[in-house]
Amino acid sequence: MARVQRNGGDGTELGRFLRAHRTRVTPEEAGLPSGHGLRRTPGLRREELATLAGVSIDYYTRIERGKETRPSPSVVDALARVLLLDEREHAHLRDLAVCAARTTAPEPATAPTSSVGPGIELLLESLRPNPAVVVSRTMDLLAWNPGGLRLFVGMEQWPAEKRNVARWVFLNPGARTVFDHWEEQIRACVGRLRALAGTDPAAPDLVGLVDELLAESPEFVELWERYDVRAHTHGSKTFHLPDIGDLTLEYQSMQLEGAPGHRLVAHYANPGTPDHDKMILLDMPVTEPDLKPAQEKRN
Repeated sequence: MARVQRNGGDGTELGRFLRAHRTRVTPEEAGLPSGHGLRRTPGLRREELATLAGVSIDYYTRIERGKETRPSPSVVDALARVLLLDEREHAHLRDLAVCAARTTAPEPATAPTSSVGPGIELLLESLRPNPAVVVSRTMDLLAWNPGGLRLFVGMEQWPAEKRNVARWVFLNPGARTVFDHWEEQIRACVGRLRALAGTDPAAPDLVGLVDELLAESPEFVELWERYDVRAHTHGSKTFHLPDIGDLTLEYQSMQLEGAPGHRLVAHYANPGTPDHDKMILLDMPVTEPDLKPAQEKRN
């Protein structure tokens, strides 16, 4: 089984994560004096991170280069503190440390199920007119109601096996015009894929998708190198939709029990607002134009 490409070819995923985040923290953010020496690269030097975390420079260098694969929980927590990691990033760093410490190869990865039960389809129908979709851990679109699918303008024309949110935002040129903040959407997509690749790099449902995006999207390559694992679970989005106009909806993402990796993403607006009225229009079926000749209609 192939493994997804990563930043460089040396070290471990733990080392790559540390190196990527070390370059993103300025000396001033870490509490060092301004102008702390001449710098040829951005962020903290290895020796600065090691000193602030309370470990030797040699020990930290061995971790980053993949020579030391068993840092203690206290060292991991100290590194997370200096690197200013948020809760999700800190948890991911702990997961990477556990993976690095494995002495045996993990069991061969298998792709999780891509099917949804009739109960989920009934739930999506009952949520109407609220747009809602069910996605896999790699953001394959597994199920939806009418409004949910129409939020991804143009995806209804794609074959079912190609319907993937990450593929749509990066490889469909029209996606840029749909979101008010397209950059936030693509960062969130990469964050989910990056988090999965860190702990399960040979996942069969991940490898092909990431390789495709690395080959075809310069924006994806740039964000992949940053090693950001943050993802959005709730908030608001403003969509620019044909025939509907501007539509601002709140959204909530939630894991579905009994279906590993599957998430329900539901959108909503307060009743009585213009956005709620537009949401109802979004849920209505699209009327196909009647192209039959007049003579045929009379017959």
